[in-house]
Amino acid sequence: MLKLAIQKSGRLHEDSMKLLKECGIAISNGANKLKTEATNFPLQVFFLRDDDIPQYVEDGVADIGIVGENVVYEKNKLVKTVEQLGFGGCRLSIAVVRGEQYNNIQSLEGRRIATSYPHLTRQFLKKNKVNAEIHEISGSVEIAPGIGLSDAICDLVSSGSTLLTNGLKEVETILQSQAVLIRHNNFDAVQQQVLDKLLFRIHAVRKAKNNKYILLNAPNNKLDEIIGLLPGMKSPTVLPLADKGWSSVHSVLSEDEFWDKIERLKAAGAQGILVVPIEKMVM
Repeated sequence: MLKLAIQKSGRLHEDSMKLLKECGIAISNGANKLKTEATNFPLQVFFLRDDDIPQYVEDGVADIGIVGENVVYEKNKLVKTVEQLGFGGCRLSIAVVRGEQYNNIQSLEGRRIATSYPHLTRQFLKKNKVNAEIHEISGSVEIAPGIGLSDAICDLVSSGSTLLTNGLKEVETILQSQAVLIRHNNFDAVQQQVLDKLLFRIHAVRKAKNNKYILLNAPNNKLDEIIGLLPGMKSPTVLPLADKGWSSVHSVLSEDEFWDKIERLKAAGAQGILVVPIEKMVM
């Protein structure tokens, strides 16, 4: 049985649980529960503080973990990133008081920076040959300049609304982060086999989210042009309609090119276009 550590609460907890559910893994997460087992997959789940997950994985208490890249790099433990999971996107940035003149990173020379990420902040400053005083605090970093504790902060930013509310502006980005799946470095063959099964399901779920299933009616004299716009997984499926001179075309479109392709399909003569979400996509 593979042991997975995820956040007990916080911004990645719900998305982690949702991913397991979409992978068909049944998990019961009752109130104040710190450990549970899947009923239909060889997986045991620990609910932990996010900052503790890399240490638990390094020590082998948990075999794998779901945690933000920012935490992985900050804690700097001996773990391996297996997969980027595509949720929990944010960035670790430096912000200063709005209205203060800021020219470049050298503007931070000799300043005080409050942060919950001292390791990454020091690395960034050292790389840019800037000497600054770092104040490590565990929460409410954004209020530090307002109460005179620091001149700047280094903290996670999603929308930027919290910075705006506290009179700050973002000036430097240290790290782009998202949720990742990590593992320890002593996997045996059995553990790897279970992990491969889990990754197979994760890939199917993620692939489905990035694609749409499309059905349309096409005049036969335009089929070649329309098929040329729809590569599909291998090639589009074409079926004759009862109405002579027309065919039904089925294919898959990626989310990135969806609207552009729809406009071009319409211009090529496609009609009755239906778009259906894909729940799973097994390649």
